[in-house]
Amino acid sequence: MGPEDTDALVEVSLAADTLFAEAGLDLPPDDPREMLDHVERVLVAVTDQGVCGLAATVTLDDAVHLEQLAVHPDHGRRGIGGALLETVCTRAREDGHTRVTLTTFRDLPWNGPWYERRGFEELPRAGWGPDLERQWQAEERAGITVRPRIAMVRPLGDG
Repeated sequence: MGPEDTDALVEVSLAADTLFAEAGLDLPPDDPREMLDHVERVLVAVTDQGVCGLAATVTLDDAVHLEQLAVHPDHGRRGIGGALLETVCTRAREDGHTRVTLTTFRDLPWNGPWYERRGFEELPRAGWGPDLERQWQAEERAGITVRPRIAMVRPLGDG
């Protein structure tokens, strides 16, 4: 991934974040480069107009953890996010993982409810491993817990 690719991913991430502001969430400033520097895998959606979406993952507690799923608002509601999410789950299963986790806002329509329609369920804190607990604490320190958030899990089964 070259600098121009990183710039395109940053642009998509920041554009997707504008949806939160439009929903009235006052999130702290974000530098997507920090996230891109520490994730293990980035899946990229591209149209003839360039990069339009991304899914970035890490491994937490032996599960694939979706660090970020972002689609540029100009390309929203076309199935790009769903396709990226399904690819994350497929790759996770192919790599031998049995679940995908994430943290998200519980009530925003394109967050908790959207993931629930795609097979995710709330993961009670008692089911968190130490890595997910550290992730949650890092998100709290970063100031993104401005609305109720939840951890979610999607069991992958065996195929």
